[in-house]
Amino acid sequence: MLEQMSQRLLSKIAMVAPGGESLRPALHRLRGVKVGEHVWISQYVYIDELHPEVISIGNNSSIGLRTSIITHFYWGPRRSSEHAGPVVIEDDVFIGPHCVILPGVKIGRGAVIKAGTVVSRNIPAGTFWSTPAPEALAKVDIPLTWEHEYDEFMKGLRMIRKPRPGQKPPSPPAPPAD
Repeated sequence: MLEQMSQRLLSKIAMVAPGGESLRPALHRLRGVKVGEHVWISQYVYIDELHPEVISIGNNSSIGLRTSIITHFYWGPRRSSEHAGPVVIEDDVFIGPHCVILPGVKIGRGAVIKAGTVVSRNIPAGTFWSTPAPEALAKVDIPLTWEHEYDEFMKGLRMIRKPRPGQKPPSPPAPPAD
């Protein structure tokens, strides 16, 4: 338990400490993260508190503001490292601000991850990577506010269907009956 508390304390200090290329990487090394040379870790970067030992960050890499690197999806007390998905960030990688790196991901050498991207699979080396452009998913007929229950909101959603390539777009959804 003392080790877990020290891990969390070092993690919190590393989030706000000065020194993106010096003190913050050094604090994460103390936690067990494998951090290469000339690595920049911005402020408010969350690096998994339970399994830092399965994370490696290569030389000359940069991790942007408020990025999260997660290695596990279980709830409860710490389990062994075999329950964690290693995260490998190779050399010369740039990860933009507000990204989320999920368990079991390898980001190839020289890749650039666009700000706000959720990385859920391996990224090839030398690739500029982003999630698909945002788009409308459904028409909201009942707002999700304190005045309406979640079930009402869900019943009021009208999915927007995208046409398949070469197919005519569907008609807009019919308005709800009074």
